[in-house]
Amino acid sequence: MRRYRSYRSNGGTNVRRWRVAGVAGVAVALVGVGLGVAAAADTAVPTVNCPTVNINVAVPASAQAEITRNLQLLNTQIQEANARIVSTQGQGGPNFIQNAILGPLKDKRFAAINRMETAIGRTAAKPNLNAEGLSTCGLNQNGGASRPQPTAVPSAAAGNNNAGNNNAGNNNGGGNAAGVPTVNCPTVNINVAVPASAQAEITRNLQLLNTQIQEANARIVSTQGQGGPNFIQNAILGPLKDKRFAAINRMETAIGRAAAKPNLNAEGLSTCSLNQNGGASAAQPTAVATANPGNGGGNAGNGNAAVPTVNCPAVNIGVAIPASAQAEITRNLELLQTQIREANARIVSTQGQGGPNFIQNAILGPLEDKRVAAINRMETAIGRAAAKPNLNAEGLAPCTLNA
Repeated sequence: MRRYRSYRSNGGTNVRRWRVAGVAGVAVALVGVGLGVAAAADTAVPTVNCPTVNINVAVPASAQAEITRNLQLLNTQIQEANARIVSTQGQGGPNFIQNAILGPLKDKRFAAINRMETAIGRTAAKPNLNAEGLSTCGLNQNGGASRPQPTAVPSAAAGNNNAGNNNAGNNNGGGNAAGVPTVNCPTVNINVAVPASAQAEITRNLQLLNTQIQEANARIVSTQGQGGPNFIQNAILGPLKDKRFAAINRMETAIGRAAAKPNLNAEGLSTCSLNQNGGASAAQPTAVATANPGNGGGNAGNGNAAVPTVNCPAVNIGVAIPASAQAEITRNLELLQTQIREANARIVSTQGQGGPNFIQNAILGPLEDKRVAAINRMETAIGRAAAKPNLNAEGLAPCTLNA
């Protein structure tokens, strides 16, 4: 009789072995997952660790609000960076935080510190707040609270605009104590009619010229005996020249937004000399000659249908705008409308000037540059807290004419 070997018994054993191995494998996998979850839960989420920005100079009253706003912004930037670290855990590989969070944070901090230096430098010596060194942040790898940025601002000492120092009551750049020199600055004359839209800026800068004189005189008093024979020239009159040049240029630009840009002789009028024996500094007049009020409102109601108007493409913000950028976006969108109105006003006020290409060269060309700048500012504002969009500044900046 032929005998056949049965494999049934061994087959059952093998099946049971595979089942046991499978169950064991699943158990190990589940244990592994559990460990992974536990490890993730136990791992602290890092937080940013930024150096403190110290305002180590007295801040002029005119810069106080801007300094406070930017110091608060440094804290906002830290909070937003920490929030993004939490919301993006596990994304992007080992360098994600450095490249996508700490890198942009460095750029934002650098810009904020630079703005503070500039704000102080408008009415005092521009300080070095070490933007390069203080903009880089590291990480608290084990979590913990990020170091907050103090927002207290050291103010310029009240009464340091020539009051006291044997010069009480002198608030218009007047004489210092006997023998102490005072600055002698030429008068800036606004020899053109100022459009209504530029009035406030012109007045503000004319007043600033007086403030600069007062501060220069105060510094001459407070630094007597310092720095050798060229100290006043190098440390006071030189910076004063730069500030005056900037202020006069701003006035030219302000008028030029809505009328022909004047030449106020910034080069010639920015240099000041000294009244060596003291005596009152000449005050800068702040009265402004106004333009005809009826000549700055665009083309409405002028009864001249042949006068062209500008035709600019709409700028559509096709992305979600972070809350921190809302105000700046609104401001620049409104500015685009203001630029159109000013261009129309200038077309009216310059009829017959400059030949057939005048409007293109003197109005539409500068308008395009202004629109590029405004659209770029909006892209940058959104990009500080989100992905920087492309709003097509190149394509949307040029305007044509409704002839």
